[in-house]
Amino acid sequence: MKIIVPMAGMGKRMRPHTLTIPKPLIPIAGKPIVQRLVEDIAEVCNEKIEEIGFIIGDFGAEVEKNLLQVAENLGAKGHIFHQKEALGTAHAILCAEEIMEGKTIVAFADTLFRADFKLDDSEEGIIWVQSVEDPRAFGVVQLDEVGHIVDFIEKPQEFVSDLAIIGIYYFKDGNYLKENLQYLIDNKIMDKGEYQITDALQRMKKAGTKFTPGKVIEWLDCGNKDATVYTNQRVLEFIKHKDIISTSSNITDSRIIEPCYIGDNVIISNSVVGPHVSVGNNTVIKDSIVKNTIIQTHSAIEGQNLVNSMVGNHTSLSKDSDSVSIGDFNEVKS
Repeated sequence: MKIIVPMAGMGKRMRPHTLTIPKPLIPIAGKPIVQRLVEDIAEVCNEKIEEIGFIIGDFGAEVEKNLLQVAENLGAKGHIFHQKEALGTAHAILCAEEIMEGKTIVAFADTLFRADFKLDDSEEGIIWVQSVEDPRAFGVVQLDEVGHIVDFIEKPQEFVSDLAIIGIYYFKDGNYLKENLQYLIDNKIMDKGEYQITDALQRMKKAGTKFTPGKVIEWLDCGNKDATVYTNQRVLEFIKHKDIISTSSNITDSRIIEPCYIGDNVIISNSVVGPHVSVGNNTVIKDSIVKNTIIQTHSAIEGQNLVNSMVGNHTSLSKDSDSVSIGDFNEVKS
């Protein structure tokens, strides 16, 4: 089984946090989004993940090293591919054509999920979906009477289906996917100036490929600050039975309201932290109340009342605040 993860986007809706690190490397409950994504996919697969290809922009050597480590942690061989120009989802996926053969999963790295099924890899193709209240903002699928996908509709303004495509796809034959993606490029089949995976899916369906839906229990978006903080909350709820407070943390005269993730060498004093707070390694929290918040590594929080916030790496915050979104290497003081 191969996993291809397109993640070359700039993550503009997550600024200022994505000015210094790519969005898929932002931590959720102590792990980067992309790491949680591939681990969750591995959980629903019936066979070992052999290779993982990450399609990135110019993110630097350190990011590439971290991504290869993510693959290695799953016992897979990691590959780095570069998308030098933003030409759409189909173009991005095709950047990994070197490993696109056999059973292949494509997963866009701005979404997490919960599922209670095992992947049926005997299917020709599976498109993972989630029922949504208002499908007008999503691409959706229509099903026939036996549950096969018969159409893909982008942002329907009239109701046709409430099954939104969440951005994870399984293909039994990666080579066939590659051929259909290449067909779009060769024939300049574009939508709004970009090559789209949905056009390749339509072509495969018309040629007889049967796609079925993979319905997840919960679909979690990491598209902006509020969505990411909410996703952190939900993931902490999923993993609260695990030991996610480091034994190397130093917590004095404080109350931790679980679930919380507390990283290595964190110092918390005279504070109330939680519920639904993630604190990165080597961060100090003093004289503060922190709820429903992500604080990354090597930061200092003093005299704060933080709710629904994101605080970056190497950040100092000592001015009384409420709901904030502060990127890396910033200092805010009274």
